[in-house]
Amino acid sequence: MEILLTKSTMPLVKYFAHILGWLMTGIFEVLDKVGIPNVGIAIILYTIIVYVLMTPLQIQQQKSSKMMAVINPEVQEIQKKYKGKKTQEAQMAMQQEVSAVYEKYGVSQMGSCGTLLIQMPLLFALYQVIYHIPGYISKVGGIFAELTDKILAMPGDKGLNMITQFIADNKINVFGGRITDTLTNANVTDFLYVLKPSQWVKFAQLSEMSQYKDLIESTARATQKINSFGGIQISMSPMDVIREGIASKSFLLIVAAIAVPVLAWFTQWLNYKLMPQSPTANSNNANDPMASSMKTMGTTMPIFSAVLCVTFSYGIGIYWIAGAVIRCIQQVVINQKIAQMDTDELIKKAQEKAAKKRAKKGDPAPNTIRKTASTSTRNVTNSHMKANIADVDYAKHAENARPDSITARANMVQRFNEKNSKKK
Repeated sequence: MEILLTKSTMPLVKYFAHILGWLMTGIFEVLDKVGIPNVGIAIILYTIIVYVLMTPLQIQQQKSSKMMAVINPEVQEIQKKYKGKKTQEAQMAMQQEVSAVYEKYGVSQMGSCGTLLIQMPLLFALYQVIYHIPGYISKVGGIFAELTDKILAMPGDKGLNMITQFIADNKINVFGGRITDTLTNANVTDFLYVLKPSQWVKFAQLSEMSQYKDLIESTARATQKINSFGGIQISMSPMDVIREGIASKSFLLIVAAIAVPVLAWFTQWLNYKLMPQSPTANSNNANDPMASSMKTMGTTMPIFSAVLCVTFSYGIGIYWIAGAVIRCIQQVVINQKIAQMDTDELIKKAQEKAAKKRAKKGDPAPNTIRKTASTSTRNVTNSHMKANIADVDYAKHAENARPDSITARANMVQRFNEKNSKKK
């Protein structure tokens, strides 16, 4: 585990992490009051609560995906129409036709990306709080307060030199390469928090710390108590445990170490399998690069997570597994809810919402496009798609349209099509 020097400093994310830090502190306080102050359990409960609170965003994303399943065939038809046409004019005309299709259904081209962008800082913050436990849970940081004060009270650079040398001798990872030129309450606390059981023993044997042996031992017991999960210290990585298992010839330790990356891989793979797939996701359709990309990610990302889990602390592994499990449960529930939703009704609501926005901008959609957009999505065929695409000529005579309006875009497409027709 790395020494990360207190709270997250990531732009924007740090503010979300500060709020989520209150939640983590509250969970640990409750666990402490009921007699089980355990960081591993706190991480699991914290992850569950945050993912449950994010459920509305997940549902909105799935709604967007369901509507995209209707829109994508029309978009692919447009892409086929312009296949091989590399001129700037052709590419712009294709983009305008695609934009017209999205606007026809009242859907933004960003689709579910907007929802993902909202979730991203929350997910980063969720991770950052777990990675900076002493900075966010005051009771955890308090365990090291007395010993930290003793180290800070050492004359001159004695404390700094001692910790710097100890880090180098024991190959402890430090974020940024070093612990900084000055010792602070924050970075000494972080240093003590990441010490493994064997390193606590070595730390107590340092000549500079000999007079604090009893304090070191009591601090080590306290941190090992809150960090013990399933008989393993969550400040250790599976690789650390594997080494210990080999040294002590303990088969159970080795199995426990391997279980975390294996479970991280399996739960994330299962989560991907439960996610709704696009119609071409299970095919080798070269015309659907997005489906191909998603399929590749669904295979590689779980493996990548398992590999990272081998060297990351157990706390991160617990978070990944707990997060994947709760997402699997969420996905089953959301899949049932989304399956009961009528696609036509979703599109109708999206169209009404988009129409209100256009009305505010002074660019209401004409009756022809509303009529086209109301076609039942259950009966969409290739002939319908071609007819719908052609319907962008509704704005043929509206030459005074605003440059950024759907009318102006349709005019551009119409001019491009007329120009190409004359060439033929």
